[in-house]
Amino acid sequence: MIQHSMLSHYISEKSKVLDLGCGNGDLLKYLMAEKKCIGYGIDIEMKNIVSCIEKKIDVFQGDLNDGLQGFSDQSYDVVVLSLTLQQIKTPEFLIKEMLRVGKKVMITFPNFAHFKCRLQFLFGKAPKNKSLPYEWYNTPNIRVITVKDFKKLCQDMGLKIETEIPLYGTAFMEKIMPKCLSNLCCENALFILKKETL
Repeated sequence: MIQHSMLSHYISEKSKVLDLGCGNGDLLKYLMAEKKCIGYGIDIEMKNIVSCIEKKIDVFQGDLNDGLQGFSDQSYDVVVLSLTLQQIKTPEFLIKEMLRVGKKVMITFPNFAHFKCRLQFLFGKAPKNKSLPYEWYNTPNIRVITVKDFKKLCQDMGLKIETEIPLYGTAFMEKIMPKCLSNLCCENALFILKKETL
């Protein structure tokens, strides 16, 4: 689980935020209370839509694999996709759509190259941890993403990584761990992207 305060640190006050795969709306509720943000969410699960409505969060039921056709260019200050990229059928398409709609794009994902995942594979088990809580047979995850692979994708797409934050799980680890070990040691990663300007 990624702390809302971590994401909030990179979002300015009164920003207009679009949260893709918003779940029960807790992140948007936090941003609206702490940063006075204007929040809008998209999720596919009806129980999450109901939860957002109960929290007075504007929300739309939709499939992110269909893109963001209903949203105009640069209409949001920030577009967030937290711990959902690994469930998307066409990640490149969705990232392009996020960059079209948002001035800033924040993406977090579980790092499948984390040493604990590697050890589980080594001993013949599918990886399972806080960020990957499912069994192999009921997981919604269809992509295996690593920090190194995501950076390569950004390079291939001509995207600028504005900020890369390896998330090691504890504040102590985040202070002492060098960035060069992020692919091996971080459980989750946070990337802030913007289009490369020519």
